[in-house]
This record gives sequence, C-alpha cells and structure tokens, in this order.
Amino acid sequence: MSIIKLLEDFTTENLTKTRSSRREMFGTLGSIGKKAAVAAVPFGLAGKSASAASLFQQKVHEDPLNLALTLEYLEAEFYMKALESGVLAGHARAEAAYMQISKHEDAHVAFLMEALGDSAVSKPTFDFTAGGSFDPFAENGTDMDTAYAQLLALAQAFEDTGVRAYKGQAGNLMNTPYLEPALQIHSVEARHASEIRQIRGLEGWITGNMRGDGMPEATQPVYDGEENVTQGDVDLTGLTYADDLVGDVTEAVTQAFDEPMSGDTAVAIASLFIVSEDM
Repeated sequence: MSIIKLLEDFTTENLTKTRSSRREMFGTLGSIGKKAAVAAVPFGLAGKSASAASLFQQKVHEDPLNLALTLEYLEAEFYMKALESGVLAGHARAEAAYMQISKHEDAHVAFLMEALGDSAVSKPTFDFTAGGSFDPFAENGTDMDTAYAQLLALAQAFEDTGVRAYKGQAGNLMNTPYLEPALQIHSVEARHASEIRQIRGLEGWITGNMRGDGMPEATQPVYDGEENVTQGDVDLTGLTYADDLVGDVTEAVTQAFDEPMSGDTAVAIASLFIVSEDM
C-alpha cells in the first residue's frame, strides 16, 4: 500500500467545504500499520550519525529517550515551519500558542540531546506534506484557510500522540534518572494538546475513544484504547457516584484517565512524516 493511497483522504476538496471540515484533515493516519511504516522507512541499528528513523525497529524499547527525541524533533520543526510560513497570520490565539509551544519543543529537544549524548539519534528529514498529499505551510499553492486547517489538525494529531507515547514509555524509564524529567515533559505535552484541541473547537480532554467532530475514521488509532474504564483492575463504572455531579459515569471515567500508546503505534505515526532514505 503506497503512502499516497494511505493519504488519499487529505484532499483540498475535503478540507475547504465548511469551517467544521477543518477538523477532517488528519485522515488515513491510522491506516498505516507497522508493516506500512517499515516499508516506508528503512530501519537499521542507529548511531549518532544514523537517521532517527533507523532507531525504531531495534531500539525502541531499549532506548525510549531516542523515541521521545524523534517525536520532539518532529514537533519542534513543525511549529518552527508553521510560524515561518505566515499561515497563522490573522489567527492571534493560534499564533501565540504556536510561538510558545515552539519554545517548549526546542527545550525538550535540547534536554534529550544532552541526556543522550553520543547515543542521540540525528534529526531525520521530515516531510509534512506526506508525499504531497497536503500542504500545511501553503508552499504549493494551497489557500491559506485550507493550510490553516491542516496546521491545526496536524498539531492536534502530533500532540495527542505525544502525550500517549510518553506515557507508554514511562515503564521503560523506571530506575533511571530520566523518569522524572520525562514525566515533566509529558505533562507539558498534555497542556499543548489541550490548548490545540480547544483552538479547534474541541474539549481539552478526550471522551471515550472519540477523535473529535469531523475527524475521519482513519485517525482512530490515535484514540483507540481511550475508552478504557478499568484502572488498577477496578471497573470504575461499577462504583457508586453522585449522579448529579458526574452525569454519564462512563463518559466521565474515560475523561478522567488517559491511556498509554505503544512504541509501535508511535513509530507508525512518526514514520508517516519521515522521508525514506532510499527515496
């Protein structure tokens, strides 16, 4: 399955019909499974001079900080290019948020590179058009409204993914000096996700496994598992609550607990935006 086929939902026609269609951008992401990601990116054991993409297959569990670094590379470059593009002009809240988030992501990159030293993977080459399927920086003739819609949708997808990916790697950092700073980054990524979701007109938290109004079905893997209502072997829907305080118990429980994401899922998402070395 080709990257272009996987991304055929990212069309200008689909993005320009209504304001609400700005929430329909990040399609087909979930359709790219591990096999598709591996086909798109040549993997091999990574060294300092190797690409970040080469890390994933063999070192994702051994070195979760490098997975985190790759995701931070992606976010840092995305926000920098978004600010340089001019697409955010006239959108004061979004522009201010992107400016501040950009500083945070740069700080995260700097910390992870320092922590990893010579073991840090190099920044890969990113393609935020995913092979020309969309144009978030309006570099290829896309109108500004459509590009803005894409910027917001990409940011939501990256941030919602990042929050869950950090959580998924926490166990691999137990008994290391990096668990605490990783959790500190994780909480800030959650704040980013909430801000971006609210700019897009969504609630700051995730309800069940709902991806948000207008988000296409193919984005579902970013949110799968969020419908979990059992924590610590306790089914929280079976407890007694004051109904007038919580309303729908299942809805409230899923909002109250965020779920981790596996390294494989995070890899599949990041790989979609990494240029293959043999292309």
